[in-house]
Amino acid sequence: MDYQLYNYYRSSSSYRVRIAMNLKGLEYAYLPVHLNRNGGEQFTSEFRAISPDAVVPVLVAGEKRLIQSTAIIEWLEETHPVPPLLPDSPDERASVRAMCLTIACEIHPLNNLRVLKYLTGPMGLSEEHKARWAHHWCEQGLAAVEALLQKREASFDFCYGDAPGMADVYLVPQVFNAQRFGVDVSKFPLISRVVERCNQLQAFIDSHPNKQPDAE
Repeated sequence: MDYQLYNYYRSSSSYRVRIAMNLKGLEYAYLPVHLNRNGGEQFTSEFRAISPDAVVPVLVAGEKRLIQSTAIIEWLEETHPVPPLLPDSPDERASVRAMCLTIACEIHPLNNLRVLKYLTGPMGLSEEHKARWAHHWCEQGLAAVEALLQKREASFDFCYGDAPGMADVYLVPQVFNAQRFGVDVSKFPLISRVVERCNQLQAFIDSHPNKQPDAE
């Protein structure tokens, strides 16, 4: 099946999907959507016909158009189960999904581009206040992730095992964002170790924002 991925190089949601597809060895055509140029290419009528809520990523798989990174990654796991991104047991899967949702629901929305633009636009906050907002919620959220990693019953190279999985797919892009907002990630030793290990793997290297054709 041919895949097309509408994404933006610095979107952490797009970054997640790139990692997942690379880990599964799936090739795709890279279709850039610039979220800042000309008021945001995601707001064009052409793109809204693909993504009604004007967000990336969008994965085109044959006749299907899949939106929302969490749904896309779960679909990839179900349709391409090897290599697996989730462990076998229901309890362990719940733990992995909990970490993914901590990142996707508790951290990411609060430093999403459209939220930050609303803060400095209609809300009238300064750039300094925006930066403080993003830094605060990234740091708070990563502290929660660090606590989840501390509760593991065994020590692993990655979040939940000796191979990268779904939690790592979510964690690495969020750490990239946190560092952009000036968060000192070194205060989270378990996170730092996992991210360092992930970023040595080709699937993660090839997914990095700086490696994308629309990188600036």
